[in-house]
Amino acid sequence: MINNLNLLLRKNFILIIFFFSISHAQPSNDLFTVVLDAGHGGKDPGNRGNGYYEKHIALNIALGVGEILKKDKEVRVIYTRTKDEFVNLFDRAKIANDSNADLFVSIHCDAHNSNAYGAGTFVLGLHANERNFQIAKKENSVIFLEEDYVQKYDGFDPNNPESVISLVLMQEEYLDQSIIAANLIQESFTKNLNRKNRTVKQAGFIVLKYTYMPSVLVETGFLTNKTEGKYLNSRKGQTEMSNSIANAIIDYKNKAKSTYTELGSGYSQEENSYNTYFKVQIASGTRFLDLKPYNFKGLNELSYLKSGKSYKYFYERTERLDIAKQFLKKAKKVGFKDALVVAFKNGKQISMSEVYLKDND
Repeated sequence: MINNLNLLLRKNFILIIFFFSISHAQPSNDLFTVVLDAGHGGKDPGNRGNGYYEKHIALNIALGVGEILKKDKEVRVIYTRTKDEFVNLFDRAKIANDSNADLFVSIHCDAHNSNAYGAGTFVLGLHANERNFQIAKKENSVIFLEEDYVQKYDGFDPNNPESVISLVLMQEEYLDQSIIAANLIQESFTKNLNRKNRTVKQAGFIVLKYTYMPSVLVETGFLTNKTEGKYLNSRKGQTEMSNSIANAIIDYKNKAKSTYTELGSGYSQEENSYNTYFKVQIASGTRFLDLKPYNFKGLNELSYLKSGKSYKYFYERTERLDIAKQFLKKAKKVGFKDALVVAFKNGKQISMSEVYLKDND
């Protein structure tokens, strides 16, 4: 899993995919919304390595990141908590979804029974090793403090590795974007602060499962390490970590925005193309909906056409009909029961019969 992830990070074409999807999901005149999630809080102290409180350190860093981001007029900052209070994992994700966030960043501090140190960043995925499982298990165990957690989280058991398989399906849509955001944060730690690079990893964090946007979880360091714990508990350490995370988020936002400008706002209309390609029509009506996953049952890779006062909304794009049919199954599975495959040529919708006639020539 780690080898595949590293290979994925090295492939530059992911950047194109990422920026393409961001460009037609986020109009250039929209604010870039970031939800900052300070881990733990209230009756959940987090880890207590060397007597420190993870919940306080995570909150201070999150608030520091927010203060820096607020100086950018293109950024809107939302917190899952701004004080020492308990917020359950489901509600943290709901805050992000309700705000149509473009990025969700959950901030934590790590712990280990060795003298481990360094900062690491995680995206949702299957555990590559026992260490990743233990990190996720620690962060997920907070659900035991919640009432009705069995029903709320569909029977998820933090102690069972098999439960994690169900976590990855919903965030799969945003994995490429999440990896890029995580990699920028990780590079900021190592280049700007010379922190030990624990790399970008995948693990099953339930707080990331229910978010409908690129999402990362940051382990800022180990409180159980005497030197690192002291650093993270200090004003200097928290200020430096806040700056590093904020700079990476701004970098992520700027790259997305500049690519949108190059592509032009016309992308959400039909692209110029002289090839026949297919999309899945998922909805239509007289009301315009922002091309946000939150408005389309978690789907992204969205586009639309306007004809008169009516709008047609489409999911995905491919030149292969067999792949389009796979996209159709996914659209129907999430609730678009009347979805259908449609064809385009030269940027205009054509009938499917024209495609079949062409294939039979």
